[in-house]
Amino acid sequence: MIELQVEHFAGVETLHAFPAGKSTQALPCVVFYHGFTSSKLVYSYFAVALAQAGFRVVMPDAPDHGARFSGDESRRLRQFWQILQGNIEEFAALRDALQRRELIDNSRLAVGGASMGGMTALGIMTHHPEVRCVASLMGSGYFTTLAHTLFPPLDVTNPAQQEEFETILAPLAKWEVGSQLARVSDRPLLLWHGEQDDVVPAGESFRLQQALADAGLDAHLTFQWEAGVKHRITPQALEAAVSFFTRHL
Repeated sequence: MIELQVEHFAGVETLHAFPAGKSTQALPCVVFYHGFTSSKLVYSYFAVALAQAGFRVVMPDAPDHGARFSGDESRRLRQFWQILQGNIEEFAALRDALQRRELIDNSRLAVGGASMGGMTALGIMTHHPEVRCVASLMGSGYFTTLAHTLFPPLDVTNPAQQEEFETILAPLAKWEVGSQLARVSDRPLLLWHGEQDDVVPAGESFRLQQALADAGLDAHLTFQWEAGVKHRITPQALEAAVSFFTRHL
């Protein structure tokens, strides 16, 4: 038996799930992030599965998503990278709120996410060594290059907009994995990707896997590719995430 409730942490509405009767008990905790144009409720199956496995799960709505959505869909579609940055930067306050309420057992804190949420998880991993393990499903840690093809904030072929484009992306550079592989290799990391992903190419996860392997930094890496799968979470992906956190958190 589990319980789910909607609750605010650090001023952000979240879906909060935990084993029944353990709302205030310190538990191993997973902060899990949803995908772009989605919400915490759409991804609630992760909260259910992880709470059933014994974890506390906190799933925030990203900026301009779910309970925080402004209603302007066209504007949101132009703000992918700014929203990703907001997601990453809000993590510290969320962590602090959980710690103040003594909800995390013995600092057993993990982060995971899918699609934009997977990117969020990788970005957080680069600057938060207190996070014990990370799961990125359908994600990428190479933000400033991927932004040229995935939800570009401006027309990258227009020279007049190039400077503004770079200004938007510049704050994300410090969260990228490429220049700080050591920070994403010293703890367990799960990469899962459908091989036929038609939104975030599987090559993004493969690129990180290869970079870690080439540098001899893949001792803590778990990777799983699923043949024939496009940009969606499968039962196997959900199982892989639950199994990963059960082993490492």
